Amino acid sequence: MTRNFLNLSDAGGDGIAAILDDAMSAKAARNDRPKGALDDDASLTGHMLAMIFEKNSTRTRSSFDMAIRQLGGSSMIMDAGSMQTKRGESIADTARVLSRYVDAIMIRTAGHDIIEQLSQYASVPVINGLTDLSHPCQICADLQTMIEHGKALPGLNIAWFGDGNNVANSTIEAAGLFKFNLRLALPNGYDPDANFLDASCKSGASIEIIRDPLAAANGADVIMTDTWVSMGQEGSSAIMKDMMPYQVNDEIMNAAKDDAIFMHCLPAHAGEEVSQSVLDSKHSVVFDQAENRLHAQKSILRWCFGLIG
Repeated sequence: MTRNFLNLSDAGGDGIAAILDDAMSAKAARNDRPKGALDDDASLTGHMLAMIFEKNSTRTRSSFDMAIRQLGGSSMIMDAGSMQTKRGESIADTARVLSRYVDAIMIRTAGHDIIEQLSQYASVPVINGLTDLSHPCQICADLQTMIEHGKALPGLNIAWFGDGNNVANSTIEAAGLFKFNLRLALPNGYDPDANFLDASCKSGASIEIIRDPLAAANGADVIMTDTWVSMGQEGSSAIMKDMMPYQVNDEIMNAAKDDAIFMHCLPAHAGEEVSQSVLDSKHSVVFDQAENRLHAQKSILRWCFGLIG
């Protein structure tokens, strides 16, 4: 059966744990070798990954490209604006055609329905590189980063600030799988997807939506945020006004634990969702997160091909 990675639940807790273990082992095994050098096992030699981009990308594009190369495979980068889907070709036909050419498809798009339809008709694994609903690859890198910084996931106190967006949804999903405590500091009208909340709460996760940012930060092990205005959103001035009380600044970090880490999936807008002082502080692990996109995504690819988990 084809393994797709549209959300964390596709792999489940055991699968994500296997991905994290594999990613950390593979990262350690690379030592200081050149970035373009193959991994020792080069377990996906000869495999071709198609990467479809309907949204701009730095980290997703470069990390997946390097991931498949280090595993011995190759990538085909496709700009959605130059594909026939822009002239009316169906997602179903696109999925069927690409499945004849490549071994896996990664897509970064807006509507989650697009990736669901792609996976329905593709006969090769489909990976969610980001949709407006969720961002599971990012959360795998985030969880890896937390563990590397000495944060055991069960019982961890994580506070999310700002918008209940796609990254927040996937963080909520992770809380259900790994039983960490999650406080979401959000303004009214920016709550996360109710389906993700319901599913994680039913699994026993402790998740709270809190309107007081300092109360959310109190005693937190991890402080997380993301950009307030996603690509393609309108009404940014109104969003900025609503969000400004939820900026992660020195006051927020001082309310967290002394050894708390600050996380942001980047790109960051200093002075908006996070102050420059926090971004540059000893608490910030944002570039560790960015690096771990590469290692986590190699293991996601390996999971999709049944090599782990």
